[in-house]
Amino acid sequence: MHAKTDSEVTSLAASSPNRSPPRRPVYYVQSPSRDSHDGEKTTTSFHSTPVLSPMGSPPHSHSSLGRHSRESSSTRFSGSRKISPNDAAKKAAHNKKQQQQQSPWKECDVIEEEGLIEDEESHKPLPRRCYVLAFIFGFLLLFSFFSLILWGAARPQKPKITIKSIKFDRFMVSAGSDHTGVATEMASVNSTLKFLYRNTATFFGVHVTSTPLDLSYSQIVVATGNLKKFYQSRKSQKTVNVQIYGDKIPLYGSGQSLVGTSTGVPTAAVNMSLSFTVRSRAYVLGRLVKPKFYRFIDCSVVYDPKKPNSAISLKKACTYQ
Repeated sequence: MHAKTDSEVTSLAASSPNRSPPRRPVYYVQSPSRDSHDGEKTTTSFHSTPVLSPMGSPPHSHSSLGRHSRESSSTRFSGSRKISPNDAAKKAAHNKKQQQQQSPWKECDVIEEEGLIEDEESHKPLPRRCYVLAFIFGFLLLFSFFSLILWGAARPQKPKITIKSIKFDRFMVSAGSDHTGVATEMASVNSTLKFLYRNTATFFGVHVTSTPLDLSYSQIVVATGNLKKFYQSRKSQKTVNVQIYGDKIPLYGSGQSLVGTSTGVPTAAVNMSLSFTVRSRAYVLGRLVKPKFYRFIDCSVVYDPKKPNSAISLKKACTYQ
């Protein structure tokens, strides 16, 4: 006998309607399943799965069959493999090592983000008042520096003073009494001092004053003069005359050697001293830069009664400090 084909079976069914349709052959596919247990042998069991013939199967039978077989095989594979304690410890150690390796990079990222935030905060514009204060401070600093330069440049340009001569119009000693009624010799002096003042500065003028000009005999001031304030422009000079005057100045015991003739004129030379301080002040930059110059002058004066009304040269008799 030979097996009938599907076409023959179909034709027979059509020719004999009272007959029941022939049953379609069922095919069985045996798939091995593996059940693994710890410490036991693997046993093989066969599961029979009915499969229809290719003609009787629906169009999606192949796809569903493949998917079912894949799912069953993956399920069996995952279920058959169990994780041992050693594998879990190794995996935990591996994860910890990866975290330790990644942590420095995370810290670097955090530091970089903080640095970016700080840079953004540092680049914020300053308030307007900060700029105003900085401008004022810078201006004051530059102005002070410029003023200091001018002051330093003005210091070496000191004025020069030259005492030329002194002339006595009168020098008399007479008897008298002071304001308390004590009898003593009285000196009366009238003289004129001449000196040359020269401003050597190239870019500023000076205002000139002085202390009183004291003419002393035996440490007693017998005549005094006052210099009138004047202004001397830059790179210029001036001859100054100052009157030194004294009237009935008590000499007490020091005047006995000066008593001479009945006219009161001394018979011998009279040694005296003249001292004063010349003050010069310059205004270089308004009243902010005001260099000052002081010159102390001390002269030895010898009056000769035999040469009245004659100028006594003091060019070599004075010291300047």
